[in-house]
Amino acid sequence: MSIALIDYGAGNLHSVHNALKAAGASDIAVTADPDVVARSDRIVLPGVGAFGACAAGLRAIAGMVEAMEQRVLDEGAPFLGVCVGMQLLARTGEELGVHQGLGWLDGTVRQLDASEVRVPHMGWNDVVPAADHPLIEPGEAYFLHSFAYAGDGILATTLHGGPVTAAIGRDNIAGVQFHPEKSQAYGLALLQRFLNWRP
Repeated sequence: MSIALIDYGAGNLHSVHNALKAAGASDIAVTADPDVVARSDRIVLPGVGAFGACAAGLRAIAGMVEAMEQRVLDEGAPFLGVCVGMQLLARTGEELGVHQGLGWLDGTVRQLDASEVRVPHMGWNDVVPAADHPLIEPGEAYFLHSFAYAGDGILATTLHGGPVTAAIGRDNIAGVQFHPEKSQAYGLALLQRFLNWRP
């Protein structure tokens, strides 16, 4: 089973790669090649940084978004977005202006209200499932973010002042706001479920 871990200059690739390996993956390509993505069995999109910069970095790779859409939307390959990689599933992100995401889910990414809670939201928090999903189980995960998704397809929330989206998805697409690669046993178990997922 081949996994494409997309390298677009905006992810903690080394630690995500190591976490996937620890979860049991053996054929992992860290890649910026759309052709590799187009023939991979599973796709992982990491992301650290600002929404707009990450979206621009992804679109700067000729053919990458098209390869992702073909493989994930048309052909049904399982997809996992991590942190900003999850946020990019949204239609728009409102960080330093309004930026277009992939639009695979109808939602918007907005800044957490610093007048009500500590921003960034950093540390261990409970993941509370909001819907039945084979990837998402209750537990504790590591979060580090200042912006949060609101919209369709919420699979789990966490509490930071009030409910904050922890996971989103539909069909063969899933994304998590927390960092599985930093979430120890809980994160490895989630990645193992992703490797075994047959949506």
